[in-house]
Order: sequence, then structure tokens, then C-alpha cells
Amino acid sequence: MRILVAEDERAIVDDIRRSLEAQQYIVVTVFDGEEALFVGENENFDLVILDLGLPKLDGLTVLRRWRLARRGMPVLILTARDDWRDKVDGMDSGADDYLTKPFRMEELLARVRALVRRSTGQSSPVLSNGVLELDTRQRAVSFYGSPVQVTPLEYRLLAYLLHNAGTVMSQSQITDSIYDQDVEHDSNALEVVVARLRRKLDNSVIETRRGQGYVIPAELSRS
Repeated sequence: MRILVAEDERAIVDDIRRSLEAQQYIVVTVFDGEEALFVGENENFDLVILDLGLPKLDGLTVLRRWRLARRGMPVLILTARDDWRDKVDGMDSGADDYLTKPFRMEELLARVRALVRRSTGQSSPVLSNGVLELDTRQRAVSFYGSPVQVTPLEYRLLAYLLHNAGTVMSQSQITDSIYDQDVEHDSNALEVVVARLRRKLDNSVIETRRGQGYVIPAELSRS
């Protein structure tokens, strides 16, 4: 899943980036409100972590403009001000959750997982369609109850498709969500990853819809 982190304190950004990337998220970072506004309006993200005290343009203004522009991605706001009014203003402006600095990284990661699940209609940290299971806390995959070793890229693909189980996702949507934009990849790279996963699982898990993209069925019965 692709996450935008808008925060001006470099040490905090580095800690958040390392923690999120260890959980196999793709992370994009910006350090002021003007850049956050532009990137958030012109690129797609599964979640935004937004500091309220950004320079050039404060986070609350950025959030309000995103919502006016009908940008609906979940937003977790960070604030150093433990004032209930700031939290109310943030939630009323369109935030989905908030976290007060200083915070423990484990709590931020738990809130991120919950917001991503909520945005895709999932209620459990374990994503499953009956035969394939993915534990978002342990980053573990199992098929018919047996553990499957997957690469970080394979994990990101399975997580993205399971979060959107039953919905056909286009190649461009998948590519935007699982690849770091700074990393070059061939035009057929996604097909290679899908082929590897099919060898590890089976052909029924990831279906190809020609001209449309890929889908993991919402339910597969054990046979």
C-alpha cells in the first residue's frame, strides 16, 4: 500500500519511513504544506500521515483543500499540541484519526493498519478469502493453512489484491501501489510477479481479466 508522509521533522520522518517500509508499505515523503497539497492532489495514496504544524501551509489547511478537491484517502493527523480543540478541528476537517506527539511507533503502525482495513471494508488484521490468508501484523502468508514464503514485492501484491478482494484492479492501479516510483521496472514486471505467485499458490488464486487487470476472488472454497 502507498503512504504519503507529510512531516517537517526529519528525524521523525526517517523513523516513520523505516517502520513503514519494514511493514512492506511504499512511502513517499514531503516536508512542507505546499508540497503536501500538490502531491496529495495529483497522486494516489492509500493513506496519508499528515503533521498539522507544517511550514508554508499548515496541515489543517492542506486537509481542508484536499477534501474540497474530493480527495478521499484516509488521513491520520499528527500534532504536538495536546489540545482537544485541535483534534476536533482536525476531525471536522476530514481527518480519520489523530496521534499526539510523542508517540510509540507500534501505535502508529496499528492505527495505519486499522485505517487501511477500514478504507477497504475489512474488519480483521488477517485478510482471507477462505484458502489464502495474509496476516498484516506478522506479514505472513498461508495457503490452505500452510505457510508460504514470499518476497516483499509478492507480499505487497497479495496484500493489495486481498484488501480489494472481489474487485478487478487494473495494472496501473496495482503498479502505482506496489512499486516505489524511484525504482525502474520493466513493462512486464507485474506479469512476472503474478507468475511467481501462481507457482507458489495455484492459478485459481489470482485471476486475469483480459483488458481489465487482476483480481483475487472474495471467496474460494476449500476443496
